[in-house]
Amino acid sequence: MIDTIYFGGGTPSLLEPEQVERIINSVSSVFSTAEHTEITMEMNPATVTPEKLAAYRELGVNRASFGAQTFNDRDLKLLARGHDANDARQTYKMLRDAGFDTVSFDLIAGLPRQTMQDWQRNLDEAVAMSPEHISLYLLEIHESTPLAEQVRSGRRTPIDDELAAEMYEVMLDRLDAAGYEQNEISNFAKPGFESRHNTKYWTLEPVFGYGVSAHSFDGRSRYANERDTAKYVEIIERAGSAEIYREQIDLSSETAFLGLRMNRGIDTAEYERKFGIGLAEKTASLAEKGLIEVSNGRVRLTRRGMLFSNEVFAEFV
Repeated sequence: MIDTIYFGGGTPSLLEPEQVERIINSVSSVFSTAEHTEITMEMNPATVTPEKLAAYRELGVNRASFGAQTFNDRDLKLLARGHDANDARQTYKMLRDAGFDTVSFDLIAGLPRQTMQDWQRNLDEAVAMSPEHISLYLLEIHESTPLAEQVRSGRRTPIDDELAAEMYEVMLDRLDAAGYEQNEISNFAKPGFESRHNTKYWTLEPVFGYGVSAHSFDGRSRYANERDTAKYVEIIERAGSAEIYREQIDLSSETAFLGLRMNRGIDTAEYERKFGIGLAEKTASLAEKGLIEVSNGRVRLTRRGMLFSNEVFAEFV
């Protein structure tokens, strides 16, 4: 039985309600679905209308997630986003007016020229809007993007690591004071509003993806579909499956570093029973560095460990 359906990747909110209905009906015809299935629709600000949102809600879509990124128009231009801050505010209002009582959006810290005051204003506005879920990330500059080229050419100076770390600390304190619980390094929710779908990724539950470039996990292997739309259609019509990549994963390693992403951490006794591997040797040096803490039979990241999580995860790969 499935209990989450997630419309994600690209801009699925460009779909017409009739198309969304066909997809939901198709899923229900193949899988047994739980009565209170979490159905999430990702969207970009300024790509939806009140009428379309109302139609989505009528079809059973009960959770919305959109990329606000920042409420500073200068920074949105830097990120080459197709919306401004007011678009994000209006999208949030339209979602509420359409009856969405579970809304999530994301923010990015560590943008070039972003000051601590800029970041605090973003957090203040986010808290004042009071979404049920917030995802907050430190900027990663990816190759082949305009921002990467600007940094490489010297036109933009990336934020220094010390300020980025301070922003993360301020974020933790601000959201905690506002009643949000951190359930994963970058994810915060009001009690009872954690993303069920995202939690499946971190706990290695099976997730089946459909469509161009969709990724799946069957409990042992990860696999992915063709990324090119034309090729995807051709392969589907010819072979019935567009899978082009499959990798069997090391469950002990994945369980360790994905489990550590979550605030509840890893039950060390359960881990040893499942994999026959003790964690004491690996965790001792990390604890000495102040990156993890071990208490009540569980190992968790410290605040410092969240900032240097890649160093921690490397110990388990």
